[in-house]
Amino acid sequence: MKNPRTRSIATNVAVALNAVLAVVDDERPKALCVRTGEGDLGLPYGPFDPERHRTFEIGVREWVERQTNVSLGYVEQLYTFGDKGREAPVAALASGGASDRILSVGYLALAQEAAAVLAEEAVWREWYSFFPWEDWRGGEPKLLRERIIPALEDWVSGASDKQKTARRRRANIAFGLEGLAWEEERTLDRYELMYEAGLVIEAWRDRKGAQLDPPMGTKPQGNETGAPMISDHRRMLATAIGRLRGKLKYRPVIFEMTPPQFTLLALQRTVEAIVGFEFHKQNFRRSVEKSGFVTPTGGTSQDAGGRPAALFRVDREGLRDRAAAGLTIPRMRRIDD
Repeated sequence: MKNPRTRSIATNVAVALNAVLAVVDDERPKALCVRTGEGDLGLPYGPFDPERHRTFEIGVREWVERQTNVSLGYVEQLYTFGDKGREAPVAALASGGASDRILSVGYLALAQEAAAVLAEEAVWREWYSFFPWEDWRGGEPKLLRERIIPALEDWVSGASDKQKTARRRRANIAFGLEGLAWEEERTLDRYELMYEAGLVIEAWRDRKGAQLDPPMGTKPQGNETGAPMISDHRRMLATAIGRLRGKLKYRPVIFEMTPPQFTLLALQRTVEAIVGFEFHKQNFRRSVEKSGFVTPTGGTSQDAGGRPAALFRVDREGLRDRAAAGLTIPRMRRIDD
């Protein structure tokens, strides 16, 4: 017997498909984006059509190609996003009426090069323009000490006594504070913490749209804490970056992003661009040569400065034999460690 105090509320749910297509172009990691009519940036996205799309993957491939004229190669499902107030634009997804909720199924795709985009609204963007605190290749980003960490201290201090310990622990773990290590895979944790603390534009925009009080602290000016994206697309991009950074260590996915032939230095620079910090050259070279993933071609690169550099290619047999292995990537060490 039904409880007379309960009532059924019908909810119209739409499913969106989103893709993060990642490449490393001239040592800069990039994602394929699309511009909206208002000029805002987002990821390629569109609705899942159960009549036309046999699978979600077929649907996301179709939407990316339709919006950007770029065909996807390697693809894997990332996560399903559905937080109320952070959904994909309803107007772009509604079919025959507005939807009460939007569920977004995100995908990660990898490519060897930044393919030419023939669609006017498509553009490649370096992902550190959205997450400038994630790139440590030139040392610790000034933004961390000058803006983010002080704001996080205020966010911790503004909590109740009961919340302070939990907030401080979260900030320390996410940003490697108070003696903890910076873990590159925690890209999403850092972005979500900044969202909660009102350190990204999206937090102010979403709360205003939901008619809630603004976050505590000072609203970011311009793109000082990274360029915003529509709905929760920056969150999706952060998820993809963290997934890729972590996966490099246990799957040979990096070779989905390399040309047919490459020098070991070029491979190192590609990996460094993704994880956001530099490695010891000789240690990296030794670990790659012992990995079984690559084999010399016998040729050399004529473009390298100084002595010609040996060219390598992927050893496909070695790749099959060690499909459950990745690269040896050290933890980043701060200069003051």
